Amino acid sequence: MEKIFETSVEDIFRVLTSAVIVYFLIIVYIRLLGKRSTSELNNFDWIVTVSVGSIVASTVILEDISVTEGGIGIFILMMLQFIVTKLMYNLSAFREVVKSTPQLLLFEGEFIDENMKKERILKPEVYAALRQSGLKSVKQVYAVVLETNSKISVIPNEDDEEVGFSLSDVQGLPDGLKKDLENREDGEISTK
Repeated sequence: MEKIFETSVEDIFRVLTSAVIVYFLIIVYIRLLGKRSTSELNNFDWIVTVSVGSIVASTVILEDISVTEGGIGIFILMMLQFIVTKLMYNLSAFREVVKSTPQLLLFEGEFIDENMKKERILKPEVYAALRQSGLKSVKQVYAVVLETNSKISVIPNEDDEEVGFSLSDVQGLPDGLKKDLENREDGEISTK
């Protein structure tokens, strides 16, 4: 049992040095490759962020992984992230394969059961999102959307002609709404 608290000055120095070097490497990589490198805009962004965190922890704590190996591993993941996002930006076919789309879960106070089943989202999870938004009834809601980063967005029901335009890229819209959104003159709908 006492071995779990056992350490040496050399081990402490190695962890301290590794942590500082890796920290500054990540700052340099983010400056070179952009803020998107550690974002959580999509699930693949999240995967890179978690993987980088794992490599950082392994590099700092484990003796058999050098700072050089960890730094290279982090750089490769961030570079792959950079390449994937560039390809997504420039090639709509690639974007369709890689990026998920938002999914409508609730519209004008009515749950869309088919979409909820497809996304494996339960009503209590939607209710929790409503509470976090300060709403007490689904009747106060224009739309609830499962975003590409797996977070749930709640759009309150307001008397405003512009309400709904933010749903332009959302999948699972009720009949007619997508057509209405496409016909709007004041905005651009991406169909790429």
